[in-house]
Amino acid sequence: MLPPVVQTPVLPPNISRAASVQDYRPDAARHLYKNNGDRIYTGKLPPLLYAVGVLETNIDARGFVTGVRWMRAPTHAPEVMAEIERTIRLASPFPVPARLGKLTYTDTWLWHKSGQFQLHTLSEGQL
Repeated sequence: MLPPVVQTPVLPPNISRAASVQDYRPDAARHLYKNNGDRIYTGKLPPLLYAVGVLETNIDARGFVTGVRWMRAPTHAPEVMAEIERTIRLASPFPVPARLGKLTYTDTWLWHKSGQFQLHTLSEGQL
């Protein structure tokens, strides 16, 4: 006799209803915050940050990261660059851009020396 089949519930994908890339950015930022809650710097950031980087992220129609490209790389902190890229890839899949199909969005990473960060899209500002 075969053991009973245990069905794992299939969770619906996180869907973004954004109608533009600008509208998608907060969805992507909230997704990254949700996946990295303990790494988010809370409150206003200090006036001097360890690193600031601007990164384009390519998302396919299913929400998977297909590439990243630095627009302003914090080359003085290669470990931060590697960690940001790793963080983005580990957060895949992102919310499915249902109305947009594949897209490329840009956000600015504000990196504190502690290793915590904020994204400009959801930033609480600086002191």
